[in-house]
Amino acid sequence: QVQLVESGGGLVQAGGSLRLSCAASGDGFSAYSMGWFRRAPGKEREFVSAITLTGDARNEADSTRDRFTISIDNAKNTVYLQMNSLKPDDTAVYYCAAGTWSLYEFNIWGQGTQVTVSS
Repeated sequence: QVQLVESGGGLVQAGGSLRLSCAASGDGFSAYSMGWFRRAPGKEREFVSAITLTGDARNEADSTRDRFTISIDNAKNTVYLQMNSLKPDDTAVYYCAAGTWSLYEFNIWGQGTQVTVSS
């Protein structure tokens, strides 16, 4: 069974940085893309960023593209999200996802990691 396991969340002050990691494990893992979503308290899930496993294409939300950078180590089936200049509005549970056929659709999900940005 394929699993996505996120790590790297935590509490950080506004203006600080965090790096999230998501490792895929399990027999038969095969994906076209991996990405990140987030859900803030009381809000709907929001797309953040995605990247192909080859790293040759990305899809990034306008709201975070100037502060967040996605990268991938396809040898390790691990995707990263470097988050800089964090704001209290970035507080959310961040979910890793994998898509087996598209950069825009995802069908495998992680459990999420909490990111809290204090003012």
